[in-house]
Amino acid sequence: MATSNIHNLIRSSDDVVIVGGGLAGLFCALKLAPRPVTLISAAPLGQGASSAWAQGGIAAAVAEGDTPEAHAADTIAVGGGLVDEAVALGIAREAASRIHDLLAYGVPFDRDLDGRLAVGREAAHSARRIVHVRGDGAGAAIIAVLSEAVRRTPSIRLMEGFVAEALLTEDGAVTGLQLREAGKPAAAPVVLASRTVVLATGGLGHLYAVTTNPPEAGGSGLAIAARAGAVIADPEFVQFHPTAIMVGRDPAPLATEALRGEGATLIDGNGERFMRARHPLAELAPRDIVARGVFAEIAAGRGAFLDARQALGARFATKFPTVHASCIAAGIDPATHPIPIAPAAHYHMGGIAVDARGRSSIDGLWAAGEVSSTGAHGANRLASNSLLEAVVYAARIADDIAGRTVPSPARLPEAWVTPRSGTLDAAAVKRLRTMMSAHVGVIRDRDGLAQAVRHFATLEHEAGNVAVRNMATSALLVAAAAWTRHESRGAHFRSDHPADNSALAQRTMTTLAAAREVAESLNEHSLPRIAQSVIA
Repeated sequence: MATSNIHNLIRSSDDVVIVGGGLAGLFCALKLAPRPVTLISAAPLGQGASSAWAQGGIAAAVAEGDTPEAHAADTIAVGGGLVDEAVALGIAREAASRIHDLLAYGVPFDRDLDGRLAVGREAAHSARRIVHVRGDGAGAAIIAVLSEAVRRTPSIRLMEGFVAEALLTEDGAVTGLQLREAGKPAAAPVVLASRTVVLATGGLGHLYAVTTNPPEAGGSGLAIAARAGAVIADPEFVQFHPTAIMVGRDPAPLATEALRGEGATLIDGNGERFMRARHPLAELAPRDIVARGVFAEIAAGRGAFLDARQALGARFATKFPTVHASCIAAGIDPATHPIPIAPAAHYHMGGIAVDARGRSSIDGLWAAGEVSSTGAHGANRLASNSLLEAVVYAARIADDIAGRTVPSPARLPEAWVTPRSGTLDAAAVKRLRTMMSAHVGVIRDRDGLAQAVRHFATLEHEAGNVAVRNMATSALLVAAAAWTRHESRGAHFRSDHPADNSALAQRTMTTLAAAREVAESLNEHSLPRIAQSVIA
């Protein structure tokens, strides 16, 4: 590519640049209005975001008798001893205000006969505090409303169909982003010079062979931040939803936890309930326990099914239309037949480490939503807290940026542009996803994790395609931290260390450099020295 052509691809912007068209990105863009914003979305707005697929709803203490303190206590109880209690309480206290913001934008939350917000209960909540839209359509409804609001806002410039493949920094501060058209590795890159960047790129569920997340959730935001030197928190903690519908689709459709909140049970192939013997809350136990229970039944050859026949029966179609449609499309009538299920990668508790204002360790870089790690979820996320965290931190970031005077970006040197990316290696992606599910999944062990760490480190170093390299980067971060944590805690379960260790009851703070050191140590067989360096 000629130098003059590269020069033309570099654009300088005084805009706040937000990467991600999910809940966090949309809400932050709207909260920043009328400040100029460039919003970058890999898929057309309203598509490709995990938040659009969220069925459970948003947790908020808005019902009579419920309190933010009780909500925070439930969050802390589930988080495996790693929840930042001040963060959890702060989010719970802001919940009602953010719900009212969404109502003002036009989100049609369900209401009861008296016109009050209708609230449901989900696993490990001590009260009914989940606000829904048409039962299981909260995510889609919220994203649709906010997408339309963004399109109507003149201060927001949209760049749809572009992926951020590199974060550019200088002296520990953001200077810009390199973008490329999604799915077009041979396309010319576009570089935005900006000193104010918000990453809201979502999670990494699609690094796994079985997931409920869209293909866009491949960990790209986590990877580009890590490659730029950002501190990464708690990457080993990946939540597996216990009830993905196993009908041969990728991603797997989700059977919302609210079904179990309404009385649906989990049974094996013989029709026997299996969770009552595993936890006092049975089907409403924390997600990690239910996921391992489902995994064990499948591994034992008995199979696992979600049975809503008695709890819902003919009411299933009207109360949970999204799940019903997925089942009917696969030839299953959930009113009369149990639904085949399996655990699937669903939510990443880890991510870019951020403070209470959403600031990362890199000056000028904020992060919100699933790509971030605030300390709210600890080792195991409480149901329906993710959408809440996204809107709370999106609003905080908008407030933080609004109070700052950001210098105009300098012209980026042309040497920072990577002209082209190699062809996507579909076989390499398939191997990565298979290895993540097999060795960095619901149940992990030393040998499997070591194999995964070595493989991902090699792939990260050798991949010619930027997208594959970023997938390998995120996979390496998860696997290396999981190898380092020699215990079981929350969603991280190791069969060779099945108990928790009080000495390790602290969050992981790591970097890509530290993850690469773990890989090097495994190749050199000098394991203990590196093991202690990752957890801080």
